[in-house]
Amino acid sequence: MITITGATGALNGATADHLLRHVPASELVVVTRDPARAARFAERGVTVRQGDYDDQGALTAAFADTDRLLLVSSNDPTGDTVRQHRNAVQAATAAGVGHVFYTSHQGAGAGSPFVPAQHHAATEDLLADAGLRWTALRNGFYAHSLQWLLGPWAETGTVALPSDGPVSWTAREDAAEAAAALLLQDTPPEGPVTVTAPAAPTFAELTDRLAERVGRDVRFTLVDPDRWVEGAVGAGQDERMVRFLLGMYQAAGAGWFAGTDPTLRTLLGREPRSVDDALDAVVAAAR
Repeated sequence: MITITGATGALNGATADHLLRHVPASELVVVTRDPARAARFAERGVTVRQGDYDDQGALTAAFADTDRLLLVSSNDPTGDTVRQHRNAVQAATAAGVGHVFYTSHQGAGAGSPFVPAQHHAATEDLLADAGLRWTALRNGFYAHSLQWLLGPWAETGTVALPSDGPVSWTAREDAAEAAAALLLQDTPPEGPVTVTAPAAPTFAELTDRLAERVGRDVRFTLVDPDRWVEGAVGAGQDERMVRFLLGMYQAAGAGWFAGTDPTLRTLLGREPRSVDDALDAVVAAAR
């Protein structure tokens, strides 16, 4: 039995869809806080169970009879992410899950300025200490996030950011398909697995590609981080979110997202989507 948490979200929902092309619905379980949101899976014959990362007992019951568990990282903006993940890992242990797959992130590390990377590193440590077979899917930074990470360039003609560095922009759709491929392997790899697109352009390089697409000048400029935060907050953005994003840019500048790996290409059996596909979507949305 394969059990998936977070299947009502875009990432693990897409993974569940890929799995249903290869396994019968009777061999799949989805776990969600609100089973009503998983109706599309229930209608296809998938077992839907209630589970919440804040309720370890409910998770233990939801993970019963699971051979392989795909555990999505928490997206609770106010929750204690590491505590929630600890609940999930302990529930998987208590339920006797055979192998846990966790959606981690490239650049997971306690020293990263990007807070989620710290949480991912702590969760990987929890998995390593649990005595389970486990795989951490260190997915590259999702390319669709460029829709907001490039800022209001269409209005200003400038991509103005507090830091620059290489990022292996990876299509979330490809990461979802790769997760399904790993879940179906006879002998999946254990430990961290890097799942990224094959190139890691900088924000400055992406700005040049934007300019080519729109046929006009678009400049890239670095802004003092404090001034960047002040400007974003002054424009009405939530300061907590602004500082969260600042950590991402600073991590990029320090090279945390720079690595690339052929694993994604191998798992897909084709070339992954490129960042150019994401830039095309960015430009289309701006028109």
